[in-house]
Amino acid sequence: MIEKGTPIEAAQGKLGILLVGLGAVSTTFVAGVELIKRGLAKPIGSLTQLGHIRLGKRTDKKNPLVKDFVPITKLEDLVFGAWDIFPDNAYEAATKAGVLKKSDLDAVKEPLQQLKPFAGAFDQNFVKKLEGKHVKKGTRRELADQVIQDIENFKKQSGAKRIVVIWCGSTEVFIQPGPAHASLKAFEAALDKDDKTISPSMIYAYAALKLGIPYANGAPNLTTDTPALLELAQETKAPVSGKDFKTGQTLLKTILAPGFKARYLGLSGWFSANILGNRDGEVLDDPDSFKTKEESKLGVLDTILQPELYPDLYGNFYHKVRIHYYPPRGDNKEGWDNIDLIGWCGYDMQLKIDFLCRDSILAAPLVLDLVLFMDLAKRAGMKGIQEWLSFYYKSPMTAAGLYPEHNLFIQEMKLKNTLRYLMGEEQITHLGLDYYE
Repeated sequence: MIEKGTPIEAAQGKLGILLVGLGAVSTTFVAGVELIKRGLAKPIGSLTQLGHIRLGKRTDKKNPLVKDFVPITKLEDLVFGAWDIFPDNAYEAATKAGVLKKSDLDAVKEPLQQLKPFAGAFDQNFVKKLEGKHVKKGTRRELADQVIQDIENFKKQSGAKRIVVIWCGSTEVFIQPGPAHASLKAFEAALDKDDKTISPSMIYAYAALKLGIPYANGAPNLTTDTPALLELAQETKAPVSGKDFKTGQTLLKTILAPGFKARYLGLSGWFSANILGNRDGEVLDDPDSFKTKEESKLGVLDTILQPELYPDLYGNFYHKVRIHYYPPRGDNKEGWDNIDLIGWCGYDMQLKIDFLCRDSILAAPLVLDLVLFMDLAKRAGMKGIQEWLSFYYKSPMTAAGLYPEHNLFIQEMKLKNTLRYLMGEEQITHLGLDYYE
């Protein structure tokens, strides 16, 4: 554990952001940053850019911007690279994704066209609905070595002093940890044997962590939440965080469920349905990939509501999640929720929500915050699991034996108190009794 107020290495020079996947999320993120840098857009949704943090007592009236309080990298110092299984440059990929207007893309056309992806590490057994056209060849070990070489080449060509790697690709099929994932020694032996239980996402994570580079997992894939890669992260002093960006429907669950629990309203059922037509929707049309996403989405309510402590309120609620691929909707996802509540004396109530959201618009600011905070963690000497970044994930990683905290408001407090701790400030408890003495 690092000491409170330990000096943090300055954010000097360029920070290279390497994106695994150059699809809707990544291109929306990169184009958005380029627009913001030119004063053509606002960083709405980004805590690092718009958020304030309270220091001391309320009467002190000290509320600096987060970006002025902690030494995070300025947007002007970000440079971008990517891998993808399709050869399109970022402008072409963004045009096909159809998230941003042509006028916005044309305003930053030059830097988007310059962002051309490295060939991706790909195994169709892990993403059955996609057919890679721009892929690396070789064994698992050779693929890992090629990804490491890509990182080193990107660093040299871009002039980046530091790197963060973040997975923004598709959801892989559901797999359980096996012998190859049990230790770093077993994992590296499995790489040498071209073990088919090592997924592409694990190859990217291994390559980054081998170089001591922070790795963030934006999908529910089994990746850095394995003993092997956690051991490597400790060995090379690299931060890891994940998993699965918390954007639309699950974001609402982590806002609403804490409110129901705080007012001791019971729950008999929560049915969630989604329709979306982007590449993520196409991938999730495969039952094995959907199983991975379903596990991520279903785990939220139990941890927040604690049915073992409140059996009368939450001991027998029914929770179902469905995702439907519907091409006409594109990236404009629609989430329907039917919530059956129980109130005073057992009387029934209902809440119905229709969230017409934009998947990549919600995800892009999360990518920005995560890469900036992961770089901060590395410069602060933090390594391994960064639980304080749970705020951004559906399935937050934790130390062994700990349950994840899903309540969005507790997650926000954890994040901001970590920033206060790093900067030598007192944590905020919100007790407030001293105002009345």
